[in-house]
Amino acid sequence: MSNAADDLVLVINSGSSSIKYQLLDPETGAVAASGLVERIGEREGAVEHRAGGRTIERTEAIADHKAGLQVVFDLFAETGYDLSGAGVRAVGHRVVHGGEVFYEPTLITDAVVEEISKLSALAPLHNPANVTGIESTRELLPGVPQVAVFDTAFFHGLPEAARTYAIDAKVAAAHGIRRYGFHGTSHEYVSGQVAQVLDRDPETLRQIVFHLGNGASASAIRGGKPIDTSMGLTPLEGLVMGTRGGDIDPGIIGHLVRSAHFDIDRIEELLNRNSGIKGLSGVNDFRELQRLIDAGDAAARLAYDVYIHRLRRYLGGYLIELGGVDAITFTAGVGENSPQVRADALAGLSGFGIEVDPARNTAANRSARLISPPDAPVAVLVVPTNEELAIARAARQVVSER
Repeated sequence: MSNAADDLVLVINSGSSSIKYQLLDPETGAVAASGLVERIGEREGAVEHRAGGRTIERTEAIADHKAGLQVVFDLFAETGYDLSGAGVRAVGHRVVHGGEVFYEPTLITDAVVEEISKLSALAPLHNPANVTGIESTRELLPGVPQVAVFDTAFFHGLPEAARTYAIDAKVAAAHGIRRYGFHGTSHEYVSGQVAQVLDRDPETLRQIVFHLGNGASASAIRGGKPIDTSMGLTPLEGLVMGTRGGDIDPGIIGHLVRSAHFDIDRIEELLNRNSGIKGLSGVNDFRELQRLIDAGDAAARLAYDVYIHRLRRYLGGYLIELGGVDAITFTAGVGENSPQVRADALAGLSGFGIEVDPARNTAANRSARLISPPDAPVAVLVVPTNEELAIARAARQVVSER
C-alpha cells in the first residue's frame, strides 16, 4: 500500500507507561489506524495496532517512550502508512495541564515544551509523560508541525467564584492554586454534540455532562460555556473514580501524617492509585465491580453506592447553580456502557422533569442518543466522547492558520 497519510492527523496520548494513538481524518472522523502501547519500561511490554481491518498484537520489551513510538511507526509502515516519508499533516498531543499559561491549542516549540515541563508541579503524574511523548515524536518526525491540546483549556474561563479556593489569596497566587478542571476536550466535544442531537442552539442550553471513565468528572455548562466543574487544581478532586476518591476532608492528610506517619509519596500513592472504587472494593474495573456485586460482595456494593451518592450530589449542586437543566449527558467508558449507573444516578427525580426510559436506556445502541421518554422536560442522553477527533481538529486548525 502506498502512503495515504498526507491528509491525516496523528493524535498521541502519552501516559506514564503507555501511549495511545490514532491516525484519523479530522474532517470525517474516519480512523485509518489506532493502537495502544502498554507497560513501557517493564520487562514485557504489550502493543496492539489496528489498521486496514487487521489487528496486530505483540509482546516485547519497550525501554522507553521513544522506543515505543518507534515500534508504532514500524507498525504503521507495515500496514501501509509511512509516517516518516511523505508524512502526516500534523501531530496533536493531549496535554493534561496547561495552567494559566495555555488555554487554547498551541503550536509546539522548544519554549512551549519547557513551559509544559514547568507545569509538571501541578500535574506530576501526567505532564512529565506528556512531555516525553512530545519530545520523542518531535525527534521521529522533525519536519511535521505538532500541536498541544490541553485538558484544562475548556475550563480556563470559569467564573471567578467557581475557580477560586477559599484559602489565603497570597498563597494561592504565588503557587498557581485555582480550579483548573480536566477532561475539558471531552466536555467541550460532548456538549457540542448534545446541541446537534437536540437540534438546538448551544446558546440556549443548560447542560450537565458526566464524563465517567476510570477518571471521572462533571461539568455545568450554560450557553456553550462551562460555569463549574468537579476536578480542581489536580484531577484528584470531585467524583469517585477508579483509583481516586475525589472529594475528601483535607484534614485526613494531616491526620495520616501525624497518626500513621505517612510521607507525601505514600499519601499521593494512596490518593491517586489506592482510593476510589479500588480502595473500597479491591477492583477498579466497573465490570468486575458489577460481578462482585452480583455475587453478593458487600464491599463492592458499598463502593457502588458511594459512587452513585457522589454523582447525585454533584447533579443536585449543578442543577441549582444552572437554575434548571435542559440536558443531562453521560459519556466515557462507564457513562456510555453502564445503563445501571445512568438509571441509579437519576432515579426518583421525575419531580424535576428528569426521567430515564428503561427500554431506551438498555437498548444496544452505540450512537449518540436520547434515553429519556419522548415527552420528558429534561433531555437525558448518552453521547460517545471522541477526544481524539477533537484533538485532531484542533491541531488541523492551528496548522492551517500558520
